[in-house]
This record gives sequence, C-alpha cells and structure tokens, in this order.
Amino acid sequence: MHVGFPHAAPRTTRNATPTLPKDQQRPQAQPPTQRHTHSSHGRRLARAFTDVELLPALSEARERVLAITAGPSVATGELIAAVESDAALTLAVMRTANDDLPTAARLDTVLGAIEQIGTRGVRSLASRPSLSTSSSGGRLDLAPQTFRLHGLATQRAADRIAAEIFHPHRDRLALSSLLHDIGKLVLIRAYPGYPEQVHRTAQLPEERIHSERRELGVDHALVGGVLLRRWGLPTSIAGAVERHHDPAADGEAAVVRVADMLAHYQHGDSISPAEMLAGARTIGLDPKQVRRLISDLSSEPGQLRQVSIPAPSPLASYGSCSAWPTAASIRRSRSI
Repeated sequence: MHVGFPHAAPRTTRNATPTLPKDQQRPQAQPPTQRHTHSSHGRRLARAFTDVELLPALSEARERVLAITAGPSVATGELIAAVESDAALTLAVMRTANDDLPTAARLDTVLGAIEQIGTRGVRSLASRPSLSTSSSGGRLDLAPQTFRLHGLATQRAADRIAAEIFHPHRDRLALSSLLHDIGKLVLIRAYPGYPEQVHRTAQLPEERIHSERRELGVDHALVGGVLLRRWGLPTSIAGAVERHHDPAADGEAAVVRVADMLAHYQHGDSISPAEMLAGARTIGLDPKQVRRLISDLSSEPGQLRQVSIPAPSPLASYGSCSAWPTAASIRRSRSI
C-alpha cells in the first residue's frame, strides 16, 4: 500500500486531439486519486493534529493530581511525577503554561510550567471533562495506552542515561523523552493503514522510519516536532522529538534516540546493536556503561525516574519525593 504521494501519471504518447495544435488542446484530467496530492496530504495531517488534541488522560493520573492538590500544602515532587505519568496531562499543563508567552520565554519543564500556572491551575486542568474522555473514536482510542507505556519506559531510560553522563537538564530531557513518539498518534489518525501497512516487514526502528518516509513522505519524528511547535512548546523539546531517529543527532536528541532503543530492547523489540553502540558513543557512553544500563533497567521494570525540586525553586519548600509509582501501568507492552 502506498498512502503518501502517488507517482505522477504517465505521459501519454498520443495526442488526445491530433487535429489541433498542442497549445489548443484541452488538458486531460488526472484520475481523482492523483489530484491535489500535496494539499490532500496536508489536510489529512491538519485534521489529525486537531484529533490528537482530544487525547484523554488516564483516570488514575487525574485522580492522583486531584488528591495531591486537595490539601492546603502540596508536595510538588509528587505533583510533578503525577503529571509526568500521563502524556495528556503533561501536554495540557505545558500548553497552558506556555500560552501567550514569547518564544524566548517558553517553558521546557513540568516544574517550570507548574510554577507558571500554580497548583490551582494544574488542579483545574485535571478537572476538565475534555481530558477524561475521547470523542475521536476509532484506533486513536486504542493507541494512547501503548504510547504512554513506551513514553514512560523511554523517559526512565533517558533519566538513567542522564545520571550516567551527568546531563545538566534532566527535567527537560524527561519531557522530550516522554513525548518523543507523539507523532505516531497523528499518523494513526491520518492514515488508517498505519503502522501495519506502512511498516510491513520492517523490524528495526531505522527500517520503520525509512518505511514511513518512503510511503508517507514524512515520518513520526518530524510530525511530532511540528505538532509540539504548533502547540507552543519550545524548540528545545520539539527539536529533540523531531531528531530522535537521526543518526547524526547530538545533545538531547541523541540521548532520546539511545533511550528509545533501550526501551524497545526492554519491550522485546529488535534493535541494531551497532546503532545502539554508535549512538551511545555519541553521548559519551562506553559499551560497559550500556550493559550496566540494560541490566539496571531490566532489574527495576516498574520504577520511574526520581523527581527532585531544585533549591532555588519557590516550590522547593514543599519538599521532594520519589516519582509516583504506577507499576500496574508500566507492564511490558510492545510499542506502536
């Protein structure tokens, strides 16, 4: 199946009206399926962008946020972990916090977003009926849970990598790694045959991304970056998402790339050891460190990243804690 840009119609070798000069001949109509392919492709993605805004939040995550924010004081570490446990809640908080902020001032961490809108603002978002149900129907209702599970697994791997290489922006990395596959939800909505009829026999992440580019003209990483920019998230997040399958990526995009491969490996998916080690070298990990990361991630499959509040934060007085464990929702699952 080819669901992207079809090849141009073959040129005719015989004039439709040979008695007329070419400049007077009526142009032949293209088949309906080959008209306006670029604009049709754009409209599909635009509609899918709108549909993904209906991504529902897990009821457990919403209830946890409401419970944490119910009292007179709030344990902010718990609140951050509760928000980050669900991509829909995370996106709602980040979009609200960045609304109307100038580009240079946009926030790229959940902590910064909570400081911007306050705990009451977070509570208000968690109470919204629009976050509790999805009206989009179809396969989009089935995809978010798998997207969440893989996002959390990748976030956990990224946080362990960050600790290993002393990465200075762990909270920002936590956000980009959590959302790195948001573009897949767009492609699922835009193309009913995605991913099965697009990926077909592709097994490795690199093979799947090439299949998307060949069949659709875009890939989920690029689409995810575009979506996050449309939603007002800063380039530090959108850029890492956009480049997380690029072998030439550096910085946080490279960390997310390796974390994604580690998460796939933990799920039992095929990965390329050569690509894994090459990516690891890019971010400063040697093979021994990679093996240790694999062992650590395998031995603690239900533990999420540790959340701490830096002392300069106005919310630091509320203390910090380990990330809220959601072992039931972190069971092993194949990624979409």
